[in-house]
Amino acid sequence: MSPRALPRPLGRLAALVAAVLALLAASIAGAGLASAHVTVASQDAAPGGYGKLTFRVPNESDTASTVGLRIQIPQEAALASLRVQPVPGWTSTLTTSDLDEPLDNHGQEISSYVSVVEFRAENGGGIAPGQFQEFALSGGPFPDADELAFPAVQLYSDGSESAWIEPTVDGQEPERPAPVLSLAAAGGDSTDSDATDQAASAADEAHGDVDGAPAGLALFVAILALLAGLGGVVLGWRANRRTVSS
Repeated sequence: MSPRALPRPLGRLAALVAAVLALLAASIAGAGLASAHVTVASQDAAPGGYGKLTFRVPNESDTASTVGLRIQIPQEAALASLRVQPVPGWTSTLTTSDLDEPLDNHGQEISSYVSVVEFRAENGGGIAPGQFQEFALSGGPFPDADELAFPAVQLYSDGSESAWIEPTVDGQEPERPAPVLSLAAAGGDSTDSDATDQAASAADEAHGDVDGAPAGLALFVAILALLAGLGGVVLGWRANRRTVSS
């Protein structure tokens, strides 16, 4: 036997440990990237029409509360009319900006629009760890587009921020994706609308917005696999030793 070669049971053990460590590393990396993000959905928004937008904001911090949400409305998503639904315990502020090209709203020329909507929690309030909140806007008419992105910044009580502003490129979701509204789905029948809400819920669950359960499950399974593998190797090693000694 080569001085560098391992006995067969130990070789199997080394391979098993390496495989489990690789799985654990992948689980940890996935947990770091798969954070709960801000999403937007609508049951009635459609190109050329009016509708309600609902922004779902999970708190992804274990220690700090979400105390603010800043929603940016780009010019390509500009609405001639926009209103905010009040949220108990929160105040809202609207910022307007001039349009490069005026909007035509039923024969009326609109030269400015609401470009930023900011929600702020009142003193002592906010979204606590393990919770989420929804913020709603209503307006229109919506541009003639399939999708509209609404970059958002989530503010925390410890002074940190989560900027959900990155665009999705070639179908690849970035680490900090901007909320995207699908007008095609929102403008369909009730089944399509329900599917939109279910997709948003599924995205929250898949990203572990409450307690990171998917990552924890992968870690638990990996540990069980390692223990089972160790047991098998030990039994095989003992059997080999009994065979040699006899």
